[in-house]
Amino acid sequence: MNKGRSAAPPGAAGGPARHLPVLRERAIEALAVKPGGLYLDATFGAGGYTQAILATEETRVIALDRDPSAIAAGAAVVADFPGRLKLMQTRFGDLGEAAEAASLGAFDGIVLDIGVSSLQLDKAERGFSFRFDGPLDMRMEKSGRSAADLINEADEVHLADILFHYGEERLARKIARAIVSDRKSTPFTSTKALADLVGRIVPHKPTDIHPATRTFQALRIAVNDELGELVRALESAERVLKAENRLVVVTFHSLEDRIAKQFFATRSGRGRAASRLLPGEIAPAEPTFIVPDRQPILPDATEIAANPRARSAKLRFGIRTSAPPQEPDTALRKLASLPDRARSGRR
Repeated sequence: MNKGRSAAPPGAAGGPARHLPVLRERAIEALAVKPGGLYLDATFGAGGYTQAILATEETRVIALDRDPSAIAAGAAVVADFPGRLKLMQTRFGDLGEAAEAASLGAFDGIVLDIGVSSLQLDKAERGFSFRFDGPLDMRMEKSGRSAADLINEADEVHLADILFHYGEERLARKIARAIVSDRKSTPFTSTKALADLVGRIVPHKPTDIHPATRTFQALRIAVNDELGELVRALESAERVLKAENRLVVVTFHSLEDRIAKQFFATRSGRGRAASRLLPGEIAPAEPTFIVPDRQPILPDATEIAANPRARSAKLRFGIRTSAPPQEPDTALRKLASLPDRARSGRR
C-alpha cells in the first residue's frame, strides 16, 4: 500500500494544507471504496477525495479538473502514487468522453464535489471572491468569456435572470438596473467595484452573509455553466458506472442539490406509483439507481466549526443497478437553464 500524502489529512496538492475537502470521510464511506478498484474523481480540486481513495490498497483513480492550475499542482500527488493516478484536464460534464479517450472500462465508483474550490476562492487574481479586490474573472479554465465580459455586455433582462435564477437574489432586477446604469460611465473590471454596488442595494446586517454572495454565485455559475455541467456529469456517470457501485455527489447550494435530488429520484423510480399499464402504454424505464434512505447527509458541528465553508454542503449517493442507462431528462435540463423568454413571449 502506497501511503504517500494520504497518511495525513490531504491538503492542497503540492503545497500547504489550506484546502479542507468537505464531507471527505462521509463521501469515502458512501463510495464504499474497495481494494484494487478503479475510481473517478470528476472534480479533483486540491486532491482531497483522490488521496483518500488511494489510501485503500491498490486502488486506481482517474481525476478530472477543468482548471489548469489544479492539474499542475496535482503533479505532486501523481508522483506520490506512481501508476495509480491519472490526471486529465477536462470538464466534469465530459467525464464519459474522458473515460473513453483514456480507453477505460466502467468504474467502481464516481465522486463529484460540485462548486468552486477553496484554492480558487483564496486567490484574488482568479476573481471568484468579493473578499479580495481582484479582476472580475471567475473562469475556471482561464479562457473564454469572463464575468466582466458578462456584466458589461449582457442586457438588463438577461442579467436579472442570471441573478434571480442562479443566485436566488430577490433584488435581481434592481441590481441589474444599477449595473447597466453604472457601466455606461465606468465598465466593471474588479470584484470590489461589483461587490460595493451590490452592498449599496441589498439591505443587510453585520451578522448576515455578505450582500454580494448571491450575485457572485450567480455570475460564477453562468460563466462556467456549472448547472449544465452537473446535469451532463450525472447522465454520463450513469453510463460509465458498474452495477452495484456508487455515485456520490456533494453540493453546496440549493440549485445544485435540487438537480442531484431530482436525478436520483427519477432514476430510482421514487414516487412512481405501481400500476397496471393500459393497452399501448409504454412501460416506464427500469430504475438505474437504488437510493438508500436518510439522505442528504450533512456535515456535523465539528466539521462546520473547523471549516465554515462546509455549512451548506449536502451529500447524496446512489447505487447503480444493472438496468440500461435512461434517456436524457428534459425536466432536469430545464432546472439548469435560464427561462426561454423568446419562446414564452415574456420580456
